[in-house]
Amino acid sequence: MPSSTSPDQGDDLEACVLRFSDLDLKDTSLINPSSCLKAELDASTKKKYSFARKKAFALFVKTKEVPAKRNFECKEKWWKCCQQSFTDQTSIHRHVATQHANEIYEQTASILKQLAAALSTSKSLMSADQKNPGKECLMHSHEMSAWLPDVSCISPDELISGQGSDEGEVLLYYCYCDLEDPQWMCAWQTALCQHLHLTGKVRVATEGINGTVGGSKLATRLYVEIMLSCPLFKDYLCKDDFKTSKGGAHCFPELRVGVFEEIVPMGISPSKISYKKPGIHLSPGEFHKEVEKFLSQANQEQSDTILLDCRNFYESKIGRFQGCLAPDIRKFSYFPSYVDKNLELFREKRVLMYCTGGIRCERGSAYLKAKGVCKEVFQLKGGIHKYLEEFPDGFYKGKLFVFDERYALTYNSDVVSECSYCGAQWDQYKLCSTPQCRQLVLTCPPCQGQGFTACCVTCQDKGSRKASGPTQDSFKEECDCTARRPRIPRELSQQLLLPGNPEPGPAVGEDGPCLV
Repeated sequence: MPSSTSPDQGDDLEACVLRFSDLDLKDTSLINPSSCLKAELDASTKKKYSFARKKAFALFVKTKEVPAKRNFECKEKWWKCCQQSFTDQTSIHRHVATQHANEIYEQTASILKQLAAALSTSKSLMSADQKNPGKECLMHSHEMSAWLPDVSCISPDELISGQGSDEGEVLLYYCYCDLEDPQWMCAWQTALCQHLHLTGKVRVATEGINGTVGGSKLATRLYVEIMLSCPLFKDYLCKDDFKTSKGGAHCFPELRVGVFEEIVPMGISPSKISYKKPGIHLSPGEFHKEVEKFLSQANQEQSDTILLDCRNFYESKIGRFQGCLAPDIRKFSYFPSYVDKNLELFREKRVLMYCTGGIRCERGSAYLKAKGVCKEVFQLKGGIHKYLEEFPDGFYKGKLFVFDERYALTYNSDVVSECSYCGAQWDQYKLCSTPQCRQLVLTCPPCQGQGFTACCVTCQDKGSRKASGPTQDSFKEECDCTARRPRIPRELSQQLLLPGNPEPGPAVGEDGPCLV
């Protein structure tokens, strides 16, 4: 980590920076610091108490650091925390010290607990170091610069140039593996992405990492190289795990890196449903053959196979596999409840699952398997992304929805959705025109020309009136789409969505496109 700045106020939290490389953060269990805990430490460890507190503080501040928005030549740092922006170090330090004292103390106590344990287990730790020297080397090297690619011979212009849609690139990847210190990983990812002028979103947890980042092709190539060289991912991550598409840093408004309980939000603790018990992975070629066999059956309604799309309804609306069952859910965190409510639908079935890049299927298939009702559960390795690379004109029709400012990727010429207003073929999403409403809407150019640019009649009406104070913030919750869409739909029959059949379920959406 950077160590150029020194505290000028002793142990004052406002002036703390990380400059003590002899402390590390392996144990992330949250415990309450107490005088009893301090008393357990010997004199030399007590001396490091203030160091541990400084380290915990600086690491927390580091995770809040963001690059200057769309201005990569600006070298000044700024921070974002609790929906506030801070442009100088003193202000962010004061905010963290006053508003996040509990988190700092919890992490400090965690460090102290580890140091206390180290006094009595040095021999066993030495043995562990010999078994996994690469990993331990990384965890003990807290100078972030040691784990950043060398760009000294590359000009900033080379790293930043080529970030347009034709020359830039977006990386999508995930890696399920046990991470003992997600806070350290979060700080490293923040430093790494800033070092390479990448924007995007990275989620870190004890169960692994999930990222979507954009920048120049040179920057993304260096990012992949450093990720593959990281000892923590050595046995889990390979080059084929990175999905690429045209884009760049402009596809994301900023860089957001954070620590979460799950790297994909299914809403169930990884300790209850683990990524370690997923369905059987099928390569794109194997999955293609399975879908081909399923579609060739004379009576698909009576088939023992279900082709299941575990994405959100607004994703499957504009693109999906032929013959799939696409749940009418708004969030992946609703998927477990959907399975529970429709459990008989999956009884004694072979389930073929797919999602955008494969990560949701890892946990989703594990949940479905845990119910013990299916014959077999399979999942598409690499997701739709990898399938379309091999079969752009295969059984997936329409666009691939992505969670950035591009909204969708095109691999074939099929249009499977309609304009929300006139019913004409249309598959290009736009945000609802009403301020504060974050829903997506399918409205074709002629309808846009007539002023139909909102997700529903309520938003259309509010958008035409002047906002009056705080009521503007409640547009999203008051939207008709929210009131009319059931949170967890029930499949009334086992009839699958056949090619050419209308879509099941309500016509309007809560937090996505309104299909009226």
